[in-house]
Amino acid sequence: MPEVVTFLEQFQPSAEIVARFPDLHPSLDRQAAIPEANRCLFCFDAPCMVACPTHIDVPRFIKKIASGNLAGSAKTILESNVLASSCSRACPVTVLCEGACVMNHYNKQPIQIGMLQRYAMDAFHASGAPLPYALPPETGKAVALIGAGPASLACAAELRRHGIAATIYDARPMPGGLNTYGIAEYKLPLAESLREIDLIAQLGVSFEFNTQVDAAKLAELEATHDAVFLGMGLGAIHRLGLANEQMPGVTNALDYIEGYKTGAILTAPASVAVVGAGNTAIDAANAAVRLGATDVTMIYRRGPEQMSAFDFEYEHAKQEGVQFLWHVQPTAIVGEDKVEGLTLSMLEASADGSLIPIAGSEFTLPVDLIVLAIGQATHTAFLTEQGTVKTERGRILIDRATGQTSNPRYFAGGDCTNGGREVVDAVADGKRAGIGIAASLKSMGESAPA
Repeated sequence: MPEVVTFLEQFQPSAEIVARFPDLHPSLDRQAAIPEANRCLFCFDAPCMVACPTHIDVPRFIKKIASGNLAGSAKTILESNVLASSCSRACPVTVLCEGACVMNHYNKQPIQIGMLQRYAMDAFHASGAPLPYALPPETGKAVALIGAGPASLACAAELRRHGIAATIYDARPMPGGLNTYGIAEYKLPLAESLREIDLIAQLGVSFEFNTQVDAAKLAELEATHDAVFLGMGLGAIHRLGLANEQMPGVTNALDYIEGYKTGAILTAPASVAVVGAGNTAIDAANAAVRLGATDVTMIYRRGPEQMSAFDFEYEHAKQEGVQFLWHVQPTAIVGEDKVEGLTLSMLEASADGSLIPIAGSEFTLPVDLIVLAIGQATHTAFLTEQGTVKTERGRILIDRATGQTSNPRYFAGGDCTNGGREVVDAVADGKRAGIGIAASLKSMGESAPA
């Protein structure tokens, strides 16, 4: 048999990018992990477990770390979350598990749950062990999954645990969705995303890359599969709607992050403006600083109290050297053959609370690069054209318990259903949908005439 080349082996990270984007929070070593694990109170009905969207048994996996059973700790974690390594790095733990830790009630530092989870998962990956999932006999059923992001990956892994064939279709050349392409490298290195996807592939999950799924392709997949999972995330980032927006020097945050993560972008120009104030905007701004920009400014039409980015992300950006302009709105892109500046207008609140430009307040900020991060469009038009499933404001409507859509053969999860949340939310959606699909196909088989 020919040797199987893993996704990780196909990717060689740029040494320059690795150097510029070291871990934001380096992994714990044993001397730090064991005392931290022993701080845990191992609560019954632990609030940290409830706060985790995938409901990892946090006290149990931490207790196993404390006793030196790292393999058992990783197995406990992976029973609930197949992408636990990515989540240990990318999850906003301060507003999830660690935010719910009972230590907060005693004015003590919460247990470092995310770092302990990473400690167990790093040991698991270093061991070279496969995922600890027992696969049953094949059922003969097959499911097509659209999009290779966290929701589809978690769903596919769950389907394989039920003996159901799973094939993931994605328009990109590598799997992982935002885990691979869209999360800051200092939080989740591209190589780490591919490492855990290699394990999912070992379960027998198949991948079809560079495949754009439109209405016609979807109809073909529906005809050749027993069910379809929709996990294609969101669409393109919104544009400003200004003249010269197609000019060289204007990009969007996701393309910018993907560019440096894949090695296509190695440097930044001197002056960069990032329009938006969400977590992705901050990731792009921090990247520009680390790529060599000397003047990085984030531009937002409201104030810091209204920004959608987490507080800890805002504080991190300030530490990186990012500057902020509040209550301003872009009105023009300046330049001849390339971007030279961004004209801004100051805003004030009107009587009804809407924001209006202040007359005579316009000024031009000299910039070499404009990065747009003002939210993403939905990516469901190809579904609504054919009436495949019901949507609301572009989001696919599902039964949250099972992931089933208005069409009983279609299931969905992740950002295309919730408008954009965290990696761990997508994983939880995918897992629930995998269980829901398995139950649905079993029910259909049992009800079929003999």
